[in-house]
Amino acid sequence: MQIGVDSFVSTVTDPATGVDVTPTQRVQDLLEEVERADRVGLDSFGIGEHHRPEYLDSAPVVLLAAAAARTTQIRLSSAVAVLSAADPVRLFQEYATLDLVSRGRVDLVVGRGSFTEAFPLFGLDLADYDDLFAEKLDLLLRVRDRERVTWSGRHRPALTGQGVYPRPLQDPLPVWVGVGGTPASFARAGALGLPLMVAIIGGQPARFRPLVDLYRESGRLAGHPPERLQVGLHCFGFVGETTQQAADDFYPGWAQMFTKIGRERGFAPPTRAQYDATRDEDGAFLIGDPEAVAAKALRIHEDLGGVVRLNLQMTNVRLAHDNLLRGIELLGTEVAPRVRAALGT
Repeated sequence: MQIGVDSFVSTVTDPATGVDVTPTQRVQDLLEEVERADRVGLDSFGIGEHHRPEYLDSAPVVLLAAAAARTTQIRLSSAVAVLSAADPVRLFQEYATLDLVSRGRVDLVVGRGSFTEAFPLFGLDLADYDDLFAEKLDLLLRVRDRERVTWSGRHRPALTGQGVYPRPLQDPLPVWVGVGGTPASFARAGALGLPLMVAIIGGQPARFRPLVDLYRESGRLAGHPPERLQVGLHCFGFVGETTQQAADDFYPGWAQMFTKIGRERGFAPPTRAQYDATRDEDGAFLIGDPEAVAAKALRIHEDLGGVVRLNLQMTNVRLAHDNLLRGIELLGTEVAPRVRAALGT
């Protein structure tokens, strides 16, 4: 199992001073986080895409390119690129170029996104939510698999044999499908034989096993070998010196974020009791000391029948930068070795 970090590059309020970190400083902090993850031996670092004032990741490929120039080993990925709102040709060109910059360390994870701001921003109809994604994924894969493409669809002008350049170092460029909890999304990824990145932001990971089984069965029926049907996870997580310290440091920012989302979407603010329940041995949050986080990772791996990558969403709107760097260091030096030793990898 590969172990890594995902970041949405959220704006941060320093918990010690109550002062908002400037956008310039926040981006520099992000690059330091990726450098630290690379240095301590983590396998991957993903950057999301949002078009909201509380995030600085609307152009993730630019941030990933800066990270590529400052790292040597770690894989760099989108988390996720909102394909529904993008031009697949341009998206491929950007990540193919990033693959050259990073010397073959890129994973392109595409999804429909968990927020809707990109649709009006780019003149798209939210009613076309799924159709946009399916059509654009088809074009992205065609462009990835051949230099010249003839293609037509409803949402983009046709291609009539034009060449798409540059070509990436990796052949083919790895394309993952990022999903939430929709059965059709799991089945589609399996039928296409694409690796799956599952966002589990609450509840119990074991409850996703039927969906993961659907993905694998859809892939088998489509004729794809089992080793091609890989499952990765994106989960909230944070590593501290002690479990209590980790839980206390991560809670304020998590509560602030979900209170804001709840206000927008009409559900009640979260409570500390809900948070603590989701940290227990069956819950989705990997928050604790290194031993506890490693044990949770191994349990989830078993519950889902094998996970090839686990990325923790560790960034938090009220977490001190030094604490986040220490959490990344503990993840790389204490958690990952425990997991690798237990799995014999």
